[in-house]
Amino acid sequence: MNAPTRCPASPAPDSTFPRAARLLTPRDFAALRTGSRRIGGTRLTAQLKPNGTGARLGLAVSRRVSKLAVERNRIKRVTRDSFRRHRAAIGAFDILIIANPPAAMADNAQLRADLDELWRRIAALNAPGATGTMRG
Repeated sequence: MNAPTRCPASPAPDSTFPRAARLLTPRDFAALRTGSRRIGGTRLTAQLKPNGTGARLGLAVSRRVSKLAVERNRIKRVTRDSFRRHRAAIGAFDILIIANPPAAMADNAQLRADLDELWRRIAALNAPGATGTMRG
């Protein structure tokens, strides 16, 4: 009889999504709805607010985006994976990613590209002397 294969004892540090990196309570989400900065594009919008502790992520992917749960879950999965990879460079922000209906039509590569751009713009807000996301 073959022995079952085992998963590694602990995943790589950048591949985890701990509770401390999530927006969990309605209070967390409500705080972002008021007094936050908004940046984004056609498929995804980010609302963010400095928090002083580290990057935390919340997701809003409603049925307005897609009636199919599998599509909404795909968008959330790609977003969480991208956040895990960029979390260290983002800075201390609470971030709510809001998916717009065109996100359901985008493939994973397009979503990743949009997220990479969002993370770059958010990280730029932490740069010394940064005043916003406008060029020039």
